Amino acid sequence: MDILGAQLSFYSFCIIGVIMLLGWLQGKALTEMFNISVSLAVAAIPEGLPIVVTVTLALGVMRMAKRSCIVKKLPTVETLGCVNVICSDKTGTITKNEMTVTVIITSDGYMADVTGAGYNDCGEIHIRDCNSHEQAKQSIMNLLEIGAVCNNAVIQNGTLLGQPTEGALLAVAMKSGMYAAAENYVRIQEYPFSSEQKMMAVKLYQKYGNAKEEIFFVKGALEILLPQCTKYMFGGQIVPLTKKNEAEFMTEAYEVARKGLRVLALAKGKSFQDLIFMGIVGITDPPRPLVRESIEILMRSGVRVKMVTGDSQETAIAIASLIGLDVVHQQSLSGQEMDQMSDIQLEKIINSVSVFYRVTPKHKLAIVKALQQTGNIVGMTGDGVNDGVALKRADIGIAMGKNGTDVCKEAADMILVDDDFHTIIAAIEEGKAIFYNIRNFVRFQLSTSIAALSLIALATLMGIANPLNAMQILWINIIMDGPPAQSLGVEPVDQDVLKQKPRNVRQPMITRSVIVNVLLSASIIILGTLWVFQREMADGSGGKTKRDTTMTFTCFVLFDMFNALSCRSQTKSVFQIGFFTNKMFLLAVGFSLLGQLLVIYFPPLQMVFQTEALTAMDLLFLVSLTSSVFIVSELKKWFERSMERRMYKNRSEMDFV
Repeated sequence: MDILGAQLSFYSFCIIGVIMLLGWLQGKALTEMFNISVSLAVAAIPEGLPIVVTVTLALGVMRMAKRSCIVKKLPTVETLGCVNVICSDKTGTITKNEMTVTVIITSDGYMADVTGAGYNDCGEIHIRDCNSHEQAKQSIMNLLEIGAVCNNAVIQNGTLLGQPTEGALLAVAMKSGMYAAAENYVRIQEYPFSSEQKMMAVKLYQKYGNAKEEIFFVKGALEILLPQCTKYMFGGQIVPLTKKNEAEFMTEAYEVARKGLRVLALAKGKSFQDLIFMGIVGITDPPRPLVRESIEILMRSGVRVKMVTGDSQETAIAIASLIGLDVVHQQSLSGQEMDQMSDIQLEKIINSVSVFYRVTPKHKLAIVKALQQTGNIVGMTGDGVNDGVALKRADIGIAMGKNGTDVCKEAADMILVDDDFHTIIAAIEEGKAIFYNIRNFVRFQLSTSIAALSLIALATLMGIANPLNAMQILWINIIMDGPPAQSLGVEPVDQDVLKQKPRNVRQPMITRSVIVNVLLSASIIILGTLWVFQREMADGSGGKTKRDTTMTFTCFVLFDMFNALSCRSQTKSVFQIGFFTNKMFLLAVGFSLLGQLLVIYFPPLQMVFQTEALTAMDLLFLVSLTSSVFIVSELKKWFERSMERRMYKNRSEMDFV
């Protein structure tokens, strides 16, 4: 925008300088030419451009805040329309982050299904058919005890205080009567969970035992925990763990994960190197409503979605297929595989990967860098302290408002208040709409500036009197930079804006299409205004009169109003978007027309602007003439839409054949 403003100012000064020089050479009064030149400089230089851009962005930020999206920096809004890749966390963004244990499998092969949802004791544990119901119950209780003790969460009146995964373990413990199991132990030390280790452990001893023997309770990812186990519990006895047993446990976990459940393994023992494997639980975390529809909308609009998760491959792919990501033609990539790749190798395959699993914050940073190196504009979500670097590096860093850390929010450009993936669509929609509104304003301002400059320049070259005086040019500037122009920046979001492909970040504000529209509108305004001026000058009055300039002045202003109406959309007819959808525009145009009438009919203003009253027939004639700029614009849009529909139909027929 700064470059555009500087360029417009430079060209305007050059043209104004030529106009002043030619007028002086033709013998026109130097004072008159100086006044005209100063007025043109004020009118042509886009001093209102930064104001309109800032106001438009600020209003967009306010609208986004109402849709649960807080933008920290104004330029972020414009960048949103360029994003073509969204890398989203699975847990809490794509899914609800409402964990519930639904399957229990003990190390000795007993299985149970868990009913109920939420962080409460509503629901039951149904043990599947087995030989010994009592032994199965005891094995399940031993497993759930570890989950309840190796835990930092608290459930109070159905409300969870802590991590959802730990809340799910507490809820299933409540259903089995094991919620207070932690009261039987004294915790000595905690080994907190980290995305790198993917496990958590506590060292403790029994509160009421005579011998205070230390023991470890551990929970974590199966592929991390199982190699640290040397034994497993079978029928109440501790037996050695063989490779065959490990393979069987991995197969069981694979079948659970294929259903889209998170698999959590639990173990206990006297040391980390000598753990006893106790079993696994399957935790469901359903996708949020509208996630599948949101992803489909984004993909149709040219935005690719990639899911990033710390879960296993099977769980990640199951959820990805459930929400509509392409897991058939696209690859999945683990954090471990990324560690073994060079940057160049990762860049070669990054665009063909839709699911990243078992990743850590450092892998998120590598994903962002690889996507950016291949020419993508990347939006990355995150909620942890370690996500800050990746969010800072991404073109749009998106932090979670509910579960995000302060460090994460500080590093991000945008915060999702509700942690909902669907909110990202609202943000992109607003970003695209704001850019198009700014472009509409620029189109209107350019066409008016070019028309005003060219009108005076042509009159000077033709050796005729100036059609407009200095005060009239300044009034036109008020209209050009004032309310009518600024109201274009608050045009409501077009419902079809999401169908537009992401904008190339290097694409200039003024495209070939904008230039064509600007020149077409400016040409109609110039020719129409000059024709009215020449027509009035030919009435035999023997020189330029107040009526001549009043007719010309009013003609230009009405041309401006109709041009503003046509600039509300680049592609759609005003009849499609609706005359009354932008109330601020209606008020702005209404006040501008009222002001123009006062300039024509109010005696004190007549003296200032050197105007005189016009008849109703004069106004009717001018309205009929100046509406031509609107009619031509509508016809051009209709023709372009017809051609686009015809081309789309031809492509569809060719695809069908």
